[in-house]
Amino acid sequence: MTAIDPAAPGGPEVLIPVSRPVPQPSPSEVLVKVAAAGVNRPDVLQRLGLYPMPPGTPTIMGLEIAGTVVAVGSEVTRWRPGDAVCALVAGGGYAEYCTAPAGQCLPVPAGMAMTDAAGLPETWFTVWSNVMDRGRARPGETILIHGGTSGIGITALQLAKEVGLTAIATCGSDEKCAAAMAHGAAHAINYKTQDFAAEVLALTGGKGVDIVLDMVGGDYVPKNIACMADDARHVSIAFQRGPTAEVNLALVMRKRLVLTGSMLRPRPIAFKTAIAETLEGVIWPAFEAGRLTPVTDMVFLLAEAAAAHARMEAGAHVGKIVLQVS
Repeated sequence: MTAIDPAAPGGPEVLIPVSRPVPQPSPSEVLVKVAAAGVNRPDVLQRLGLYPMPPGTPTIMGLEIAGTVVAVGSEVTRWRPGDAVCALVAGGGYAEYCTAPAGQCLPVPAGMAMTDAAGLPETWFTVWSNVMDRGRARPGETILIHGGTSGIGITALQLAKEVGLTAIATCGSDEKCAAAMAHGAAHAINYKTQDFAAEVLALTGGKGVDIVLDMVGGDYVPKNIACMADDARHVSIAFQRGPTAEVNLALVMRKRLVLTGSMLRPRPIAFKTAIAETLEGVIWPAFEAGRLTPVTDMVFLLAEAAAAHARMEAGAHVGKIVLQVS
């Protein structure tokens, strides 16, 4: 099969198609003929050699896929050859065939294009587990979402609207602020021209937000804390401005804040299976009903993976970048 499996770390130019054996499913896995694969920020970090892979995961890139089941392991009872699925995988998505744990597969919502479905798993698993589980979101609360037009950001805005949260997004341009507003943000702040912490406090009448979904880290953390409400939760999912921060513990104590975070990729299959079951029961009906629609920025061919990564690194995208495989 054709796959993207770089021999060494480097720039986008290392993402060239190569030939690799078709993987075989374990007893608890399915083999999917991949129609499309989502592109995510961790893919870029892996390409640069900055994201160590969990032991035993494929070196072929790609953390989410959509396609058709062509074979199932002996222990798989739900899925059959011919089923249309999208799946969260630990690696191997940038390829014509990919194995996936049966529990991490979800049906492709009726009428949805494979290129749209491929962009759902990674962001929805991540956002649900961090906003709803770790962030303990409750209807009526206010959430601050950094990177409001990224794949994660758009998904978080959609989730906020679906579960009754008021969302404030930060974006890097007025155009992106407008896009965030169009996709569910109640307010959008251009962090290049405004002090987002001061704006958040003004927008909330000095109260602050109940949840921060932060993928920036570094010097954003004390700013986040400054505009958090009492008993608020700060959830870290990435650290684009660095993994360390100076925190005023007096503020944390006085406001009774919770500072937490998580990484999805190393979590066990059972954990991800539980999220898949929740998403299918709570979120997938919203796609079926048309209340939620995927936001796909651009679709590239598998052989154009380098161009897809270059677009992600340029930061110009709104929503998900996807590779069309077949």
